[in-house]
Amino acid sequence: MEIKKILNNNVVITENENDQEMVVMGKGMAFHKKPGDQIDEGSIEKTFVLQNTGTSDKLDQLLKDTSEKYLDIASEILAYAQSKLPYKLDEYLYVALTDHISFAIARYEQSIHLKNNLLYEIRKYYKKEFQMGLHALGIIERHTGIQLGEDEAGSIALHLVNSQISGENMEIAAQVTDMVNSILNIVKYYYQVQLDESSINYERFITHLRYFSIRFIRKEKSEDTVDEFLHEQVKKKYQEAYACTERVNIYLENNFNWTLSEDEKVYLTVHIHRVTYRQKKQR
Repeated sequence: MEIKKILNNNVVITENENDQEMVVMGKGMAFHKKPGDQIDEGSIEKTFVLQNTGTSDKLDQLLKDTSEKYLDIASEILAYAQSKLPYKLDEYLYVALTDHISFAIARYEQSIHLKNNLLYEIRKYYKKEFQMGLHALGIIERHTGIQLGEDEAGSIALHLVNSQISGENMEIAAQVTDMVNSILNIVKYYYQVQLDESSINYERFITHLRYFSIRFIRKEKSEDTVDEFLHEQVKKKYQEAYACTERVNIYLENNFNWTLSEDEKVYLTVHIHRVTYRQKKQR
């Protein structure tokens, strides 16, 4: 097994028997080595195959400033997630998740805690991915001794969800983009406003629409857990936003044969109210 590229003393790129790039990890395996040298197979601790040659270049850049221990953690998390989830994960997650874990640990050590504002929705709509995120926290703690909170489990879950609309899945990405843009246009037309794209509420709204669209593409229907009283309260308190949600529902029924659940109507109504409230006051 020949070294193709050295990322650091403990991580190299080689090729397997199918000419696929492969990341090989092992303590000190590249010490005093150069490309073209043979790998001591007894020093190999972990391997994973890369389908996209660009991923190894990004790993090379990342590992210049990040410890390979976070790549080791990320690869263990992804191996577990791939064994449990019904869809293929994009290999760019090796880069994204390594970077995320490194940054999360750095923030923890600096006593900086970032709240995940989508945690409730992630826990509700992406139950499998959230369970993977919770399992990932255990892996991180075993390797580092640091116990991160559920906000990080939610963030890891979003990385898993995001992987479905990146890389090879350009058709899915196009579907998601089209649905998000159409719903945004419905809201803008209904309220006759331009939304403030720099606001945090706009970012939350886009994120909600994006993950809602993924649920549609995956044909996942959410179970209604919001009680009738809360549904009626939202409908009464945010009448204009609820009417706009009904317009969205008609669009989805006519174009995708997809009907919003009562839960989805409640959450979409709240998001529409938040994202239009400032412009509505100015109007």
